[in-house]
Amino acid sequence: MRILLIRLRQIGDVVFTTPAVHALRAQYPSSHIAYIVEPNAAAIVEGNPDIDEVIVAPRGGGMGGFAADMRLGRRLRAERFDLAIDFHGGPRASLLTWLSGARERVGYNVPGRGWMYTRRVPRTRSAHGRHSVINQWALIDALRADIPRPAPDTFPVMMHGSRDAQASVARRLADAGVSPADRIVVMHVSAGNPFRRWPAASFADVAARIVAEHHDRRLLVTSGPSEHDAAAHVIATARERLTDEGARARIVACGEFSLAELRALVDRASLYIGGDSGPMHVASTSSVPIVALYGPTMPERSAPWRDPAARSAAVEVHGLPCRPCDQRRCEPGDFRCLCRIDPAQVVDASERLLGDAAVQ
Repeated sequence: MRILLIRLRQIGDVVFTTPAVHALRAQYPSSHIAYIVEPNAAAIVEGNPDIDEVIVAPRGGGMGGFAADMRLGRRLRAERFDLAIDFHGGPRASLLTWLSGARERVGYNVPGRGWMYTRRVPRTRSAHGRHSVINQWALIDALRADIPRPAPDTFPVMMHGSRDAQASVARRLADAGVSPADRIVVMHVSAGNPFRRWPAASFADVAARIVAEHHDRRLLVTSGPSEHDAAAHVIATARERLTDEGARARIVACGEFSLAELRALVDRASLYIGGDSGPMHVASTSSVPIVALYGPTMPERSAPWRDPAARSAAVEVHGLPCRPCDQRRCEPGDFRCLCRIDPAQVVDASERLLGDAAVQ
């Protein structure tokens, strides 16, 4: 059997498909499984032993992009897939699913595009609803009723490490003066989307307090490509708040990490701190303890999906009538769901998880 899976982008959403991919491999062990993804999220599925073929499909605009998709469609049709599952549901993914010519095509019942599938599944849009892993799983539920229901301990999210990335991270840590005995705290600063932007001053406050009295800790600030200035500002502000030169040196700048390098870095870490974004979901494919900051989103939908023995803490503001929201417009105008998170809450959660890890 030849199976085609499609989830083009959004790092976290690609991560959320991996339990379903593993279930398909378990049900069809001798099948050929191909996965189409755009370049920015390709590292999530590259090297996954449940996937035989990763098809990286750059996103192009205009007639050139459409022509490239038509060429890809002809390639897919020539590969004669028996089954295509569209985990994405966007216009491009729907088109590629249809162009594949697969005998059975499964996707969400999206108005105007449902006709492209032979089997349609209702799409849950509620911001309160099920976890995103369950939403993805609904598509394979439509295929076979005997597939076991997913649970974080039996079907966790997955991302397999790269030896090259591990070697690169080891070199960079050594160059930054981080020793194997140091306890690393990774703090990911997200600043590109205002709905996911915790104030830089709050990040800096947490960073300074975590390293102030702990000589064996090193805090690394990471960021996306568009957030380099925000990360540099957090590092500089955190160092300014520390009077001891040794403590300042424990705030470490290592530059930008690729997704594969970030995955290798969290394997070396004692704690990850960050918002509900793609890097947090990369961290959730490891066993590192996680402190996750939730603004307009809810832990019920996007908490780390993994064995509960891997500790996580959700930090959020309760009691806001505007939360959760669709992240198109902040009704109060001040992004209070994030800005009202007290740094002390994050520090307390961090110290609790660091303490738990130390006694294990």
